[in-house]
Amino acid sequence: MKTPGPDSQALEPVTKVSDATMREFFGYRMKRAFNVVQADLARTLKPFELRMLTCTALVLIVENPGLRQAQLADAMDMERPNLVVLVDELERRGLIRRDRMPNDRRAYALVATAEGRELCARAVAAVKAHEAALLRGVSPDLRAAAEDALNKIERRRPPG
Repeated sequence: MKTPGPDSQALEPVTKVSDATMREFFGYRMKRAFNVVQADLARTLKPFELRMLTCTALVLIVENPGLRQAQLADAMDMERPNLVVLVDELERRGLIRRDRMPNDRRAYALVATAEGRELCARAVAAVKAHEAALLRGVSPDLRAAAEDALNKIERRRPPG
């Protein structure tokens, strides 16, 4: 049996993980908060058979009829090939349709169907209720300060 050296110590099993150092970082805390928001949002959207990304795509298409797939990819900050999967899903469910652009036969305009617009309205109402419940107890001033901080961070995005 090996004898422990002078710098070694008997290790006890970890019962509670400390993330104190990581909590010094604003980005880490944002990610932890986002995990809570994302999990609650997933539960909120489940009855609509939507995920955060499919809901986002549907809302953008409803609010911007005729949006091209490339524009949607840019708005969602997604690679175009990854977006195709989302658009295919929404189209397969009958929530949107792809119309050829008259001036560019290679491009498609995305348009929500009546069913897509109706589902979108119900999902947005549920998300608004989700967010109101999530932010209950957060003062309007604190919320405005958080939104201002998030906007400033987003504007600092490095190019490309």
